[in-house]
Amino acid sequence: MSYRHILFEVEAGIACLTLNRPEKLNSFNLAMHDEVRTALERVRADRTVRVLVLTGAGRAFCAGQDLGDRAVAPGDNAVDLGESVEKYYGPLVMALRALPVPVLCAVNGVAAGAGANLALAADIVVAARSASFIEPFCRLGLIPDTGGTYFLPRLVGTARALGMTLLGTKLDAEQAAQWGLIWKVVDDDALGSEIEMLARELARAATLGLARTKQAIYASPSNTLEQQLRLERDLMRELGYSHDYREGVNAFMEKRPPCFRGD
Repeated sequence: MSYRHILFEVEAGIACLTLNRPEKLNSFNLAMHDEVRTALERVRADRTVRVLVLTGAGRAFCAGQDLGDRAVAPGDNAVDLGESVEKYYGPLVMALRALPVPVLCAVNGVAAGAGANLALAADIVVAARSASFIEPFCRLGLIPDTGGTYFLPRLVGTARALGMTLLGTKLDAEQAAQWGLIWKVVDDDALGSEIEMLARELARAATLGLARTKQAIYASPSNTLEQQLRLERDLMRELGYSHDYREGVNAFMEKRPPCFRGD
């Protein structure tokens, strides 16, 4: 399938989805939403995919919503922005979080608004040192969407989340890493090699175990300790019957690298 607003390829178990509207800092319009949705559906359906890499083309990761898109431009009439969240941004975040493989995000430049929160929906976020994160919704009289009000307080705490969103202050990649907003910051020229190394490592890993780890971690905030222990029991019961558990144990005993199948 050909795309106009994204780049998408799968090689050696690694799917790479690149937002590709560099002249608009990879901001979203309806056409790009449709293409990203189709690509994520392909990732979910392709059992050869073991990891997804999400990044942006050019000097930005994603500047959020393209305010020139007629779907959100207010003009002389009121615009139902709730419809945009319900039809596009909400399902985008849910589809990304529901993928049964690790999602690795390479933030190569500015991540603003919905773009910042899209990055935070990934499982592991690595940023170039020159990258930055900004929640500029307050400048438009809006609230952070694309999961921003969910991710931010959980990642950095209420005080920092409120500071970021009420002031709209840009957060550089170094500070983002120090606050725990992202996993890691690397020099700009090392971002590609870092992401490639992590993607290959994840592609060789026990995919089903990683999927169930994601499931347990993301369920934890809404569970009691007792509920979480029951979930751990159920997931460990499932994984104990998996091929990859047997392979992992055999490889350990035989002092060799494991060859995981992902099931």
